[in-house]
Amino acid sequence: MFVDTHAHINFRDYKDDGAEVIKRALENDVWLINVGADFATSKKAVEYSERYQIGVFAAVGLHPTSLKAEEFNEQKYRELAHKPKVLAIGEIGLDYYRIKNCEAGIIERQKEIFKKQIDLTIELGLPIIIHCRNANNDVIDILNSIFKIPNSKLRGVIHSFSGNYKQAREYRKMGFKIAFNGIITFARDYDKVILDTPLKDILLETDCPYLTPVPYRGKRNEPLYVIEVAKKVAEIKGLSLEEVAEQTTKNAKEVFNIDKIVKIC
Repeated sequence: MFVDTHAHINFRDYKDDGAEVIKRALENDVWLINVGADFATSKKAVEYSERYQIGVFAAVGLHPTSLKAEEFNEQKYRELAHKPKVLAIGEIGLDYYRIKNCEAGIIERQKEIFKKQIDLTIELGLPIIIHCRNANNDVIDILNSIFKIPNSKLRGVIHSFSGNYKQAREYRKMGFKIAFNGIITFARDYDKVILDTPLKDILLETDCPYLTPVPYRGKRNEPLYVIEVAKKVAEIKGLSLEEVAEQTTKNAKEVFNIDKIVKIC
């Protein structure tokens, strides 16, 4: 069994065949979490989760690059997060990739909304899915400030990790898992991070429809291809595919309380 901890079948890229894509995944023992980037895609993720008895879950949140198009309505997201198969708040965080020097106000706005969604996460007792692009130092600073709060119990995953092994260690010290996707199948940038990160701290994801792994480069990504990510982790760490599948699935179930949700539903 495998768990794709970050999919976007709730995006328009799958408007014509989302059900077929999910069917392929489930038939191959791949479970998935559809992750929201704004209110519409968060709502769609919840709708998908409600169509399946097992294997399809949701996360709801406002992505930092969606702030230009949408104000953060805390109550609306709170209500969505109470749906039975919502496992996490996400994806949320900071993204400085396309921000110019004159746009410092955007950075402060991202930080403000990130902190508000962290507060909501703590209130609801859910894990968090963090998006971080070109902003690891600020994300680490914000998380370190949260962990000074007694009994915050914040936990979760750093999605599509793009930092160095030292930053990965900082996240792991705070109890976060590190998620890898198809990037590792065609770039060697993260081999050292994977080698340095214990398997118990690794999650698998596709971030589909993006970042399609080898050997499917050039095609639209989908949850089934998370198996290729697992194969690469196994290769880099000198482990069997079975070991990677078993431990990363255990990790996902623990972080997102998947077994508990399945029993409730």
